[in-house]
Order: sequence, then C-alpha cells, then structure tokens
Amino acid sequence: MNQPSDPDRGEQTAAPATSLNAMDIHRILEYLPHRYPFLLVDRVLECIPDQRIVALKNVSINEPFFPGHFPHHPVMPGVLIIEALAQAAAILSFLTVGSKADDKSVYYFVGIDNARFKRPVLAGDQLHLHVSKGRAARGIWKFSGQALVDGKVAAVAELMCTLRNLP
Repeated sequence: MNQPSDPDRGEQTAAPATSLNAMDIHRILEYLPHRYPFLLVDRVLECIPDQRIVALKNVSINEPFFPGHFPHHPVMPGVLIIEALAQAAAILSFLTVGSKADDKSVYYFVGIDNARFKRPVLAGDQLHLHVSKGRAARGIWKFSGQALVDGKVAAVAELMCTLRNLP
C-alpha cells in the first residue's frame, strides 16, 4: 500500500486527484449546474484548458430513461449521449475561462451539426467523452465531440455552446 509522502523529509507528494488533469464528481458539481437525473458526467479523466477534455459517464441499468427506452433492450438515447458531450464541453469552457457555474448565468447548448450514431450504448457501458475546442467567436464556442465505448466510436457531433447572463 502506498503511503503519503512527507514533504518535511524531502519526499515528493503525488498530484491530488482534483488537479486540472482529473476531476472527481465533487469538483464536477462546482462546474456544472446539472444535477441528478440530468448530470451526465461522472468523472473527468483529463483536461487541457482551451484544448480538450476526456470525461467518463458510467451507464447504469438504474438510469431513469431505461424503463422506457427500451424495456426489452435498454439503450441510452442518442440525444443524451450528445448532451453528455455538451456537458463535457461546458466543463472545458469553464476551465478555459477560469470560472464556475453560478446562479447568475447559464451555459446553453445552442447547436449541433453532423451528429452520427455508430453503435448503441447499453446498460453497463462506460461512455468516454472526448471533446476538443474549435473556434470561439461572438460568444459561441464550437467543439468536436466523440463518444466511445470500449475504444469504439458510439457517436460523433460538432457542438455549439454559449454562456449567457440571466435577466
């Protein structure tokens, strides 16, 4: 078992799991206003602000959409896969600009292009969300996203998002 290092004895300490390179659910909740049942990012595996993010969604049979989609063959709805990519994009955006979600603004998903679904996402799958930042102009951010299961592409899309102040 690894013991924590002691800086007083000149030992190096490991980077905490909450660095910009990885985020647990507690840190994700600081950056996304979404909550159960609509929070679709469980962990950030890697993030390079202003470039890309890799996040994880564990797809459980207990998801509220599975009883109706479909009872005999539980498949994650494609629109929720795209929403999970958009949530990962939101985390990347907030980390890029150095802010967090608050009650004075909202991060909107404003557009989607070239969405394609390559394979179903089933209960028990781990959905890896790969999002890369493209252009940002006039407050609209563009992203390229891929959702993978076991290294195979489940969905791809180009996303557009914006941060707006609430009235």
